[in-house]
Amino acid sequence: MNGIQTRSVVIVGGNRIPFSRVGGAYADYTAFDMLAEAMRGTVNRFGLKGKTIGDVALGTVFSHPSIWNLAREAVLASGLSPMTPAVGVERACATSLEATIWIANKIALGKIECGIAGGVDSASDVPVFLPSKLAKRIVRAAQAKTLKDRLGQIAGLGFKDIRLAFPGVTERTTGKTMGQHCELMAKEWKVTRQEQDELALASHQNGAKAQASGFYKDLMTPFAGVEKDGILRGDTSMEKLGKLKPVFDRSDKGTLTAGNSSPLTDGAACVFMASEDYARKNNLPILAYFKDYETAAIDMNTEGLLMAPAYAVGKMLQRNRLALQDFDFYEIHEAF
Repeated sequence: MNGIQTRSVVIVGGNRIPFSRVGGAYADYTAFDMLAEAMRGTVNRFGLKGKTIGDVALGTVFSHPSIWNLAREAVLASGLSPMTPAVGVERACATSLEATIWIANKIALGKIECGIAGGVDSASDVPVFLPSKLAKRIVRAAQAKTLKDRLGQIAGLGFKDIRLAFPGVTERTTGKTMGQHCELMAKEWKVTRQEQDELALASHQNGAKAQASGFYKDLMTPFAGVEKDGILRGDTSMEKLGKLKPVFDRSDKGTLTAGNSSPLTDGAACVFMASEDYARKNNLPILAYFKDYETAAIDMNTEGLLMAPAYAVGKMLQRNRLALQDFDFYEIHEAF
């Protein structure tokens, strides 16, 4: 931002609902239900009820057609003043991060004093589509002026024409799922099954220990009778993980299993951000400073699908003249 004066952006705090496996506790709830609850929890946690804040950016990967303006509807259900604007964003797995960047930039440039970013995804509430041929016939039938014309549009449809279509989980460019791409990456970089299982075991044990100690208590709003994450397996072991069969490459060369891969999950989370001046004037906590960000992309035909973060992190560190060794703690997350 050459020549542009920017301000310090701070993380005041966050709120989320517990995460649940697909088809589990939230099977009968929509993505909107979950996002609205995460928003309400954020509003209540930071005393924002009835207040107008600068902006809200929320996103989801699989947008449900029943609520096309998801972010705005979530604001209206949250307890914030209806005068609060909202925008929906989408950048695949980085959707919520992109929403956070959106709000941080507005605060840094002095356009707003505070805002909320967040996101939701429901693997249980994915939109189901009609096949193109059937959908077009139904539209034409609805537009027809006589009963004969309406019936004429439906006549001749076979069983294969009325099969429901589900959102694709493969990359259109390569025809492979994220798991299949990760198998290729693991082979290229020689990441063994043993190493993956060890990391998965540590993740489950650390997460379960944190949950048992109440670490997440001030970060979560109970939802649908659920008070803790349902995706942690604190009782797992290397022996249990070792018995699981690969799911993306079923040959003896496969390494990714249901135990060392991320589960399909339902959940929603939000973060409240502000300028440093606003936070101090309103006696709000400052958990961290939002200092910088970077995005990157790769050619999936020549390099692993999940390698983009390696480029983004490298660029950001170089720009700030830092190395990973300069940090006491850092977190890197991907689906695999």
